[in-house]
Amino acid sequence: MKVLVTGATRNVGRLVVDELLRLGATDVRALTTDPASAALPAEVDVVTGFVGRPETLEGALSGVDVLYLAPHPPTVTAAVALAEQAGVSRIVDLAGAVGTGWEPIETAVEASSLGWTHLEPGEFMDNYLMWSDQIRRTDRVRDGYPAAANAAIDLSDIAAVAARAILDDSHVGKSYELTGPECLHRDEKLAAIASAVGREISYFELDHEAAVAELAAGMGEYARWYVDGVASLVEAPQLAVQTVAEITGRPGTTFAEWAAANVAAFR
Repeated sequence: MKVLVTGATRNVGRLVVDELLRLGATDVRALTTDPASAALPAEVDVVTGFVGRPETLEGALSGVDVLYLAPHPPTVTAAVALAEQAGVSRIVDLAGAVGTGWEPIETAVEASSLGWTHLEPGEFMDNYLMWSDQIRRTDRVRDGYPAAANAAIDLSDIAAVAARAILDDSHVGKSYELTGPECLHRDEKLAAIASAVGREISYFELDHEAAVAELAAGMGEYARWYVDGVASLVEAPQLAVQTVAEITGRPGTTFAEWAAANVAAFR
């Protein structure tokens, strides 16, 4: 089985490559914009391309059985059409939770003749690295909605599910909501980081507009979209599901475990 991993040097795709190899896959092709600096394992067939430039996909798709499709809604229809033409049999796509704007990916994939599996992760734990500079400088986080609650997920858990869905066709036709194993308020996540760092870190609550302004430097136009979503989690928290454990056979990564693994970023 030949697998093509698109976005193979980005946050999830790189981990999918590693997980496929760990599970014994022997024919993995990785699509990246910069093969020279990709630092992918020697046994991986590294090719140049980007799912956002469909003209780069034709050669990369040659002989491929299963495609891991990184999320890029503007070109997803063209990418799926090229996969069909190349004889790909299945697509495992990374989309997002229903209502978060990633629906065009699933729509395009389902409109094809290919087998499909949808991965719908919620917020990434890595998003909380956005607090790292404040914590290092001030031992305080300025942010909105400390009572907003969700079950953020570690990237490695997404990759672990993706690799299994790629290698096992029993997942065809299924959509998987993916979360971390516990639903936590934002101030509880900060407490987990403080525990990992080993010092007290306070949460300074901002109103909605101030929270948008605080994030705008790093997120630009997406800051308001993000804060709007956080606000909605006060009254309608995202609850944890156990899909990661059910598919991988191991518990999902807790936020405390993620904080401990990333503690250097906060010191």
